Amino acid sequence: MDRRGGWIGTATDPDATGPPSLRDAVGGPLGVAEATLPFIAFTGVWAASGNDILLGGGVAVAISAALATARLLRRQTTQFALSGVIGVAFGAFVASRTGRAEDFFLPGILINAGSAAAYLVSIAVRRPLLGLIVSLITGEGSAWYRDPARRTAYTRASWIWVALFSFRLSIQLPLYLSGMVGPLAVAKVITGIPLFALGVWLSYLLLRSTLPELRPQADAR
Repeated sequence: MDRRGGWIGTATDPDATGPPSLRDAVGGPLGVAEATLPFIAFTGVWAASGNDILLGGGVAVAISAALATARLLRRQTTQFALSGVIGVAFGAFVASRTGRAEDFFLPGILINAGSAAAYLVSIAVRRPLLGLIVSLITGEGSAWYRDPARRTAYTRASWIWVALFSFRLSIQLPLYLSGMVGPLAVAKVITGIPLFALGVWLSYLLLRSTLPELRPQADAR
């Protein structure tokens, strides 16, 4: 699963097998930059300019657009490049309309809430979201659902993502409600890529025993 919710693999090598690469899962150096720099820049410029939301938002959008352009020039996934810009631009728009700097982070908070709810509902209806995502990427179809062992593994792994998104909310939401922009930016970074990487690795550990395609080549032999 990549940092935006898709299953790990490699954007550059869709046929890659074996253990997931965390570097590829987070989008490489550009992915890390996309997930951190716009939010750090917004907060820094906002504070340095005397709480100018428009200036902070403009700088954040410009940085996000530059990173997206770099991704496109490298012929990487267009979806990721555009979604990053759209997310930052929407946050800047919301903050500029409300006049509240903390609202720059609101879209991300809502996405975390929606993601936690989606995973939770999928578990409740016995259609774990992680299984649906993986099957779409691998072309497995619904075969995984008819395999009790796979379905159970996907359910357990989906709980990891419920916990991950819920933990983010437990940290970010109180800061947002308190209007603590600086700490919110720090929390956004700390609970972003590092926590996501942990979720990817724990999911891999749970799934590799029931998904042979995830096992290292040495294990397969």
